[in-house]
Amino acid sequence: MKSSPLLAATGFALLSACAEYYEPVRFEAQGDEIVVVGTIDHTTLTEFEEVTRQNPQIKTLVLQYIEGSVDDDANVIFSRVVHEQGFDTVVPSDGMVASGGTDLFLAGNRRVLEPGACVGVHSWGGWNIVATEIPEDDPEHDRYLDYYEDIGVDDAFYWYTLDAAPAEGMHWMTAAEADLYDLTSGRAPRLGSPAICDER
Repeated sequence: MKSSPLLAATGFALLSACAEYYEPVRFEAQGDEIVVVGTIDHTTLTEFEEVTRQNPQIKTLVLQYIEGSVDDDANVIFSRVVHEQGFDTVVPSDGMVASGGTDLFLAGNRRVLEPGACVGVHSWGGWNIVATEIPEDDPEHDRYLDYYEDIGVDDAFYWYTLDAAPAEGMHWMTAAEADLYDLTSGRAPRLGSPAICDER
């Protein structure tokens, strides 16, 4: 599998060590929210369609723990659907998103990061391609730049993620960075410290 900008713009490192074993995303309706836990793969959209069919009144996804994606194409498709259907996304105070999880969070119509939430970003690389070593006009960037454009996220965030940490690393965003790149719909929260995020 090629690690692409979407996976990289948010969390290849978390999955690289455990790509052979992961827990696919699970959705659980709780009151007026759907709680989401796991790793995005080719089954995620189908599971999402099922839970939303059963709970059509719910329009909030609580991203409890989304460490990334093992299927970049599935991640883009799923996240676009979340955006197109007008869902809000929330990372709770004890929650974490990284890799494709961060891109999923960005798909929200209204985006909330509760104080203490962890948001991880980094570069991408794979199949003899390293994001920071190819020109900015290389088509390898386009698919994910198009995704950010479609969901209304400034492409400056994409370029920031490439420099934030190498593909094998992870950068945990500060509240100031979240504010700079308009990650939330309102005032930037106090995000979790790197030490706290590393422990999750």
